[in-house]
Amino acid sequence: MFKWNPEDYHQHSSAQEKWAKELIAKLNLKGDELVLDIGSGDGKVTLEIARHLTSGSVLGVDSSIEMIQFSQELIEQQPLKNISFMQADASLLPFRDDFDIVFSNAALHWIFDHRPVLKGIYRSLKMNGRILLQMGGKGNAAKILSLLDVMMKEEKWKEYFFRFGFSYGFHGCTEYRTWLEEAGLRPTRLELIPKDMTYPDRTGLESWIRTTWLPYTGRIPETRREEFIHEIAERYIKKVTPGPDGIIHMEMMRLEVEAVKP
Repeated sequence: MFKWNPEDYHQHSSAQEKWAKELIAKLNLKGDELVLDIGSGDGKVTLEIARHLTSGSVLGVDSSIEMIQFSQELIEQQPLKNISFMQADASLLPFRDDFDIVFSNAALHWIFDHRPVLKGIYRSLKMNGRILLQMGGKGNAAKILSLLDVMMKEEKWKEYFFRFGFSYGFHGCTEYRTWLEEAGLRPTRLELIPKDMTYPDRTGLESWIRTTWLPYTGRIPETRREEFIHEIAERYIKKVTPGPDGIIHMEMMRLEVEAVKP
């Protein structure tokens, strides 16, 4: 379990928020649905869903107690009463026939094995309920991952990566379709979608690395962590060469999934 910094994530997750708003539009909400948001993080995406629900409600769940506490403080400042949060493991969802829609954005790639997640989603949905998920997919962040593979083997850093195992679930359409069907869900659309993530400068890139690459940065002692983050950013910038405007581009790949509970 990684220890998240909700304030840091809140400040440096603008791309995830932008993609989430695009995803919410694809839900075509009528306004009366009961929605489960898996991996609700700092709560701002869950809050956006709540604004679309005139007579429905949304429950955000996250495994991080720090994120849940941050989210609860966030909604205390809002007039909406149709939103709530609880701590829950996405692989052990405790719901049964409770929701019309299960939604997740930029969260499920933190779990390698999605089969228990999908079985829990099936149980959580009402009959004819539907899912819309987007997460890192096969080929996501390939350039920075290849750079990290090199760094982990170098004398300077290798002691911190003894028995390191890749923990992200960056999956493709073929295996995901199989897992959906095994869980009892009927796939309606699976798509790998390329996305361009941008940062105005090295500081912005370092903030993103610090916030979201915890399986790597968490292995480095605090006394050397900023050095490690700075070196990743420096090497990446040399690898991709920012344009004349100084913008740093990161090629991402998102797996988008729609399915129904027949």
